[in-house]
Amino acid sequence: MEKSSIPIIQYLPDFLDWLDIEKGLSSKSQENYTRFLKKFWDWLKINKLENIKPYELTPDHIWKYRVFLSRQYISKRKKTLKKSTQNYYLIALRSLLNYFAERDILSLPAEKIKLAKNKEETQVRFLTLEQLEKLFSIPNISKDQGLRDRAILEVLFSTGMRIAELVALDRNQIKIKTGMKELELGIVGKGERARTVYFSERTLFWLDKYLKNRNDKADALFINYRRKKGTSSRLTARSIEKKIKKHALLAGLPITTTPHVMRHSFATDLLNQGVDLRTIQEFLGHKSISATQIYAHVTSKKLREIHRQFHSGKRLKE
Repeated sequence: MEKSSIPIIQYLPDFLDWLDIEKGLSSKSQENYTRFLKKFWDWLKINKLENIKPYELTPDHIWKYRVFLSRQYISKRKKTLKKSTQNYYLIALRSLLNYFAERDILSLPAEKIKLAKNKEETQVRFLTLEQLEKLFSIPNISKDQGLRDRAILEVLFSTGMRIAELVALDRNQIKIKTGMKELELGIVGKGERARTVYFSERTLFWLDKYLKNRNDKADALFINYRRKKGTSSRLTARSIEKKIKKHALLAGLPITTTPHVMRHSFATDLLNQGVDLRTIQEFLGHKSISATQIYAHVTSKKLREIHRQFHSGKRLKE
């Protein structure tokens, strides 16, 4: 390990090259890492540490940076950053330290950066089948936008896709033939990992109705009917999130209903039908089974209820 005389801030270009070549991360992921590390650069400058070298970074610096993050405010809402958001900044810094380690540059070990814990945010939010039916019934399918929104909801629940994966879909990828019972589609998701997603017969029915109602030539599968002239016709992730929240409120469902909750609902429904975590990992495109373990509590809760109902010991004589 060598003691580098180059300030940490100057390593950003090489770090991004490392993310690209060694880790295979997309340009979008690299943009996110740049944005998250900028917060650390800002903190260094505020504390006159912009010339600090990798080997000079201490646990005390990390602790003070964590305190700094915990006191950051979102100006529009006047609220502090959520624990999960704070962790994005810390994970980016961890990755930078891992880069130093792989390049034999003396620095603080990445494991010295502990992530913020938030029990509430580790809870998996999902909708029951009854709640999903309520949500599906809300869009006004007599209108173009309502038909599109119904198709979006059906696709999210049928495939378990991430919102970015859904937004990226093009119309020419969906080839629906008369009498089709299902459709398999290969996509490239987070971390450039390829996987197959599956569209149910019910989902194909709504997609077919939506596509036959389209009279435009846009490439995007889901389009913005109210776009401004000169802007992209592709519906954005933010727009989809807002529409789902609007429909959820009208259905009397939690305001926390998001596209990711639909993904959780997809995985939870599979679990409740007896599908094992390894298979669900494949469906979701998780790199590691540890990411899929968040759904284990759903299984545990169900098993506990079954045990209480059928094996509580009440049938035994005292």
